[in-house]
Amino acid sequence: MFRQRPDSDLFVEGWVVAVMVEVPGERVPRAHYFAVGKADRAQAEWAAVDLAMNAGPVASSPVGGREPVEALKEIVAYRMRDLGLKPGEARALGDKHPRRWLMG
Repeated sequence: MFRQRPDSDLFVEGWVVAVMVEVPGERVPRAHYFAVGKADRAQAEWAAVDLAMNAGPVASSPVGGREPVEALKEIVAYRMRDLGLKPGEARALGDKHPRRWLMG
């Protein structure tokens, strides 16, 4: 019989990633946020960049002290279930600061 490890809900299974996107008509690039259900940080950042390219070109250098692509927070297994993010899924959260995703 399969038993789940007691600490398995605390394993990192995803990331919240900010990507600076150059929006037409804006003077400086703007941060767009993404939730990515990939445990590997680099894979999550690349998945977020792929989605961000739908909104516009990604900034090529730091803007106001922020990197163009930055993993902000890990998402552990139980939080992914609470927020409805599936493993491997990448979801655009918009350009407003995603407090709900960054809590906990």
